[in-house]
Amino acid sequence: MRRALVGCLALSLSAPPVGVFLMLRRMSLMSDAMSHAILPGAAVGFLVAGLSLPAMTLGGLAAGLCVALMAGLVTRSTAIKEDASLAAFYLISLAGGVLLVSLRGSQIDLLHILFGSVLALDDPALWLLGGIATVTLFGLAAIYRPLVMECVDPLFLRTVSRAGGPVHYAFLGLVVMNLVGGFQALGTLLAVGLMLLPAIAARFWAADLSGMIPVSVLIAMLSSVIGLSVSYQADVPTGPAIVLAAGGLYLASMLVGRRGGLVYRLFRGRHLEA
Repeated sequence: MRRALVGCLALSLSAPPVGVFLMLRRMSLMSDAMSHAILPGAAVGFLVAGLSLPAMTLGGLAAGLCVALMAGLVTRSTAIKEDASLAAFYLISLAGGVLLVSLRGSQIDLLHILFGSVLALDDPALWLLGGIATVTLFGLAAIYRPLVMECVDPLFLRTVSRAGGPVHYAFLGLVVMNLVGGFQALGTLLAVGLMLLPAIAARFWAADLSGMIPVSVLIAMLSSVIGLSVSYQADVPTGPAIVLAAGGLYLASMLVGRRGGLVYRLFRGRHLEA
């Protein structure tokens, strides 16, 4: 439980800020596609070395980056939009990854890869999650200004600077890294949970990035603690419990959040009239 808590807190420190930028760029569903895109690489690592953390991590990272680059290339070279190309590669990757795991592994191995096992985190996995959190925070700090500008006015950024393309691919790299980290703890199907749900919930509590990023991190950490506690007390799977806790906090934020929550919209005070 202690190792699981440390791993989830490290993931909560890096994934939600990335999710905030995905939400602002209207790329939220892209993260779900990318989380499935890492499956073939992880499956190849599994076929080569079994349930080996370095092999599956490197394989998943390579597959995710490859899918991101190929989807971008198809978008820029054909008439297909980015969401459609990502959907195509995501479906191919998911089917191929499941097939590869099934060739050698058992049903238990497949469930472990798809849904993760946060209670099985060991020292190398914790070092990996800590390293991903460190690289992500420094990376976001380095590209923060052009990344914000791309969210607000990408046309203006292309007019005054050539940083748009490199920043976009650097950001996709950070997305893939965090999905690989989430894959180690929550599996490929739930890796995106701690990335997007806290980010979306934070939108109901803060109006700008300076507030949304710390609030999303706080919600993710609270979800990790609640999910682990519920998992321990009720003897239920830990990964789904953490994601459901984040979902519960999102629903609560949607109801009572002071930035557009349903209760706030229904009972906000009227403006003074002449």
